[in-house]
Amino acid sequence: MQKLFVFLAGAAALAQNAPDHPSVTAQGKTFTPRSILARNMGTPEDQTTAFPPHKIVGNVYYVGTKTLSAFLIVTPQGNILIDSTYERNVRTIQKSIESLGFKFADTKILLGNHAHADHMEGDALVKELTGAQVVSMAEDVPALKAIKPGGKEHPVDRTIHDGDTVTLGDATLTAHLTAGHTRGATTWTMPVADAGKSYQVVFYSSLRSPTVLTPPVIDEFNHSFAVVRTLPCDVPLGDHPSEYGMTEKYAKLKPGAPNPFIDPSGCRLEAGLQEAMFKAILPATQKAAQRP
Repeated sequence: MQKLFVFLAGAAALAQNAPDHPSVTAQGKTFTPRSILARNMGTPEDQTTAFPPHKIVGNVYYVGTKTLSAFLIVTPQGNILIDSTYERNVRTIQKSIESLGFKFADTKILLGNHAHADHMEGDALVKELTGAQVVSMAEDVPALKAIKPGGKEHPVDRTIHDGDTVTLGDATLTAHLTAGHTRGATTWTMPVADAGKSYQVVFYSSLRSPTVLTPPVIDEFNHSFAVVRTLPCDVPLGDHPSEYGMTEKYAKLKPGAPNPFIDPSGCRLEAGLQEAMFKAILPATQKAAQRP
């Protein structure tokens, strides 16, 4: 099996050495912890190679790499960027934004979905280049402060809490604390208008479970899975493109055809997979806790 070097929270780990049990079946496929991680991260080249930037729906655009999501929300008063990914990808994201006809300097707010380096390491550089306000969930601030690429301090300009909103121009996003993967993992929701219709967009944070679960993390995941089931959703997105089938949907984009990203039936698929894996991991964790 090809070695896939995966960088999480600023530390290198070898995906093929990750625990590879239990297995679960979802969406007609069998998944293991290792296969989910490999699906999400791909190769090092995948993590740094731009995917063709494109409009998703309304004022929402994709500007990330093949396996690390970054989203641009465009407003008359400037733009919002969700996820800077690795610092080495910031210039790639900039080029994607500019290829769509927008200015990187118009990035006024930078949001993130959880405090791992593959999603938020580039925050300091984005702020340096654009002056954007960096907004972070309070529970993730300690972990973010430990992410210091090249010794840079991680900026946090505004701290938010569960249920808070972030508004710029005609865009308002609501932050939902969906902890477990990290203490402050944040799922963002916002309404968008497209072709005279209104849609609910959900930017899901990862719900991937660690292979060892502590009681606090178990409580966090149980709460988070309950939360995501209640969120109105027409357009499911995710911090890794594989979580919402971006590549397959992008291939279906054609003038006059239905927008493949408008996919209410796909809104719960990734959460269902991750909850199934969480429930499969849980008995082994509980059994281990009972050992003398």
